[in-house]
Amino acid sequence: MAFRNLLNVKGLARQPQRLAGVATRTSIFGRRFASSKPDSESEPDPYYMDPQETFYRPTDKKYVPPGWATPLTVSPSKWPGPQTTSSLDVKTELKPYTINFGPQHPAAHGVLRLILELSGEAVVHADPHIGLLHRGTEKLMEYRTYLQALPYMDRLDYCSMMTNEEVYSMAVEKLLNIDVPLRAKYIRVLFGEITRILNHCMAVGSHVMDVGGLTPFLYLFEERERCMEFYERVCGARMHSAYVRPGGVAQDLPRGLLQDIYDWADAFPDRLNEVEEMVTSNRIWLARTVDVGKISAKEALDWGITGPMLRSTGIRFDVRKSAPYEVYDRLEFDIPIGTKGDVFDRYLIRMEEMRQSIRIIKQCLDQMPEGPHKVDDWKISPPPRDSMKQNMEALIHHFKLFSEGYNVPAGETYTAIEAPKGEMGIFMISDGSTRPYKCHIRAPGFYHLGAINAFMKNALLADVVAVIGTMDLVFGEVDR
Repeated sequence: MAFRNLLNVKGLARQPQRLAGVATRTSIFGRRFASSKPDSESEPDPYYMDPQETFYRPTDKKYVPPGWATPLTVSPSKWPGPQTTSSLDVKTELKPYTINFGPQHPAAHGVLRLILELSGEAVVHADPHIGLLHRGTEKLMEYRTYLQALPYMDRLDYCSMMTNEEVYSMAVEKLLNIDVPLRAKYIRVLFGEITRILNHCMAVGSHVMDVGGLTPFLYLFEERERCMEFYERVCGARMHSAYVRPGGVAQDLPRGLLQDIYDWADAFPDRLNEVEEMVTSNRIWLARTVDVGKISAKEALDWGITGPMLRSTGIRFDVRKSAPYEVYDRLEFDIPIGTKGDVFDRYLIRMEEMRQSIRIIKQCLDQMPEGPHKVDDWKISPPPRDSMKQNMEALIHHFKLFSEGYNVPAGETYTAIEAPKGEMGIFMISDGSTRPYKCHIRAPGFYHLGAINAFMKNALLADVVAVIGTMDLVFGEVDR
């Protein structure tokens, strides 16, 4: 045993091989060892060094060092052979077991934690646990003026920033009973559709990457970067813009922006074609998405599902068509719907919605009117800077607007728009003060996640990633 311990020295296990011409030690106590397994006939040395291990194995199975016990050998003729039993005779009972999916899982799209009950690889039940990103947004808004509460909307669905601002601004404008200028409405619709493309590029790209395709993700992120450049040029921020405000928009469009948007809108469909060539007919993508995560139209309505998730079941419901707002009643576009209500249908709908958004963007560019970009009421919208340098009244209005805010008449309203993920709604109650009494946010992702157990029917563990990806979840709006 002492001789065996000497062979198990860590320093002797790894000989330096990187220096050419330096002799390395090839024997120990007069007995040679090799760096690779030798052929037993040509080199009958009793030991060799396994490069994957830190000790030496005997090459000759019959060699026994002095003092070692005699190895146990079994005659091949007496070996009974493997015990084979027909699969029909074995009754194996699969007991359900529970695992955690997330919240650190890379495919969880945030801080989602799922408690999955499995029977083998089949999902028996999926229980979502949310609230890990809860920040109390609705309560915080009760302590801010109507203008100070606007930036909270950017932090909800941080992939669809300007649409969140739009629905909040429309709710405040309803309570104020004001109508924004026509140019401001066109600007809102223009950037609302740019935001839809911004969101769908993230949704489709990350979904394909979760399933295993990286190239479409890179292609779509390049287009998403261009959309964020338009954000930056119009308001100075790439994500949290605070551009759409009650009464209109913060500032007018800079010179040359409309032409750049038009050039981008002309080239964007070609990039969509490239993505579809890689993804739509890919057999791996089809195997992971077709007939996966199916839901019926009745179940979708019962769960309050909206947006592409609802339209994949064949129901043609879109707030832009059902209850037009801004200038959508002046624009021509189609609403794509699915037939099966599975993951593949929802992918096709989002791809077609981006093409329809390009149609809307081009119509907004062609029909963009001249005029003011916000209401001419200094109690609601800040006065121009030039007037503040010359008019004391303008300076006073500016100071009071950003310090005290404006009083909103008492009342309540529910305002909804078609956000990229579905119906985004604001239920707002005013008590006549400068702060909202209550502001409830209807986030579409919250309802989609609530129905995740219905989407997981007949799903396997590998399908969980595909189902979560098709929901397009952002936990800023889910947890609020």
